[in-house]
Amino acid sequence: MSALQATDLIGVIGAGAMGSGIVQVALNAGHHVVLHDAAPAALDRGIASIADAYQRLQARGKIDEATRLDRLGRLQRGAHLADLSKAALVIEAIVENIDIKAKVLAEVEALLAPNAIIASNTSSLSVTAIAARLQRPQQVAGLHFFNPAPVLPLVEIVSGKVTAQAVADTLFATALAWGKVPVRCASTPGFIVNRVARPFYGEALRLLTERAAGVAAIDAILRGSGGFRMGAFELMDLIGHDVNYAVTRSVYDALYSDARYTPSLLQKELVDAGWLGKKTGSGFYQYGADAANPVVPFAAPEAAPASIVVEGDLGVAAPLAALAQAAGIDVSYAAGKGVLRIAGVGVALSDGHSATARHAADAEVSVLFDLALDYAKATTIALACADQAQVGALAAVTGFFQALGKQVIVIDDAPGMVVMRTVAMLANEAAEVVQQGIASVQDTDLAMVNGVNYPRGPLAWADAIGPAVIQRVLANLAATYGEERYRSSPLLARRALTGQPFYREHAQ
Repeated sequence: MSALQATDLIGVIGAGAMGSGIVQVALNAGHHVVLHDAAPAALDRGIASIADAYQRLQARGKIDEATRLDRLGRLQRGAHLADLSKAALVIEAIVENIDIKAKVLAEVEALLAPNAIIASNTSSLSVTAIAARLQRPQQVAGLHFFNPAPVLPLVEIVSGKVTAQAVADTLFATALAWGKVPVRCASTPGFIVNRVARPFYGEALRLLTERAAGVAAIDAILRGSGGFRMGAFELMDLIGHDVNYAVTRSVYDALYSDARYTPSLLQKELVDAGWLGKKTGSGFYQYGADAANPVVPFAAPEAAPASIVVEGDLGVAAPLAALAQAAGIDVSYAAGKGVLRIAGVGVALSDGHSATARHAADAEVSVLFDLALDYAKATTIALACADQAQVGALAAVTGFFQALGKQVIVIDDAPGMVVMRTVAMLANEAAEVVQQGIASVQDTDLAMVNGVNYPRGPLAWADAIGPAVIQRVLANLAATYGEERYRSSPLLARRALTGQPFYREHAQ
């Protein structure tokens, strides 16, 4: 498996932000690059944006003038498609319309050498369907960069039904040589990242629809407890609701209206109103010089307990005992079912039930707390209180977590809470991708960490929590909602039954 040589010419079609970014990646790797756009003005803007990008890098001391001039000297303006005829690889980064893409690629294919590789940067269209419209479909693959391409490391190498293995291997090696993190996947709606990421947005939107918490609270929990770099709503605002909603619709439609990917009416309302997020000044948040900072409803200070009892195995929440001791709280241990006893109040990690349903099944538990990526480092903890809880129960538990140095956000009694249900759904979707042979365990997690900056791969996270715990959360969510949306992946169910992790020696 060998990469394209630096002497090989690269062609890029589309001078927008993504195309211009891909040009920079190839120039940085030492290639000569021809950039083409059907609109001369767009081509001018693209070349100017590349020059500006290198000028900014030089101003910041990232490159010197000789490097800047060398890179720009290897960039050629392609006024006509024929200017790409000598390219060893042509990468298309134009509008997400299969008819337009196929027409342009068919024209360029007729100009290229038989062994030239044609790659589409499509984020959601079928590579198989694009390739089927060309004369040499075996030479066609997906090469999906993430915006901004010069910065974000991930590249999805997407094989269509008849993509030659040698072509996929060459693209993988080339992306690696370009300093990227390549992952392999089969052509499927959304590929890895845009498919597995749907629950990150979908569950936040559902929680907001059910009024479990407000936008700022849900985002604060995802960041401060889940360890995500951005909350779901601020990320949707950044991406643009027109784009994010369109991807969700595309995956939903392509997978025959599977309930897992059901679009949100709340997001559709934003799109219909033209509130597309940061680029329009309004989305879930307001932007601009006069926009008020979001207010997160942290709980008021409460008294810390002098002592707690740990009853049984707390599982992934076991570090709370050591944190309590470090905070000067007396900790004792007793047999039990994985419950913290705080001032007589039974407290447990969310298991996918609401706190009210959990209390109805086990009157010993009145308050649930949410999952955290790392309880020692988490700055925020979410709590939910059963409707049957005694007066003062929530205050006692709030005081405990505040004593550990955490900000507390009390949400309405939503099943699965925020982080737990989000992670469970991400892990479930990742398991489905592996189950269907779309990507390996390792590549699926690599994609999510490097493509959307998740703090941990969903399958590694499932291993840390325990596949059986994830499966139980999903089963409880399914029982509560009575929907196919929360059905377990068969692979996750198998791991839950056997206790085997996803990261085992022969995992595929």
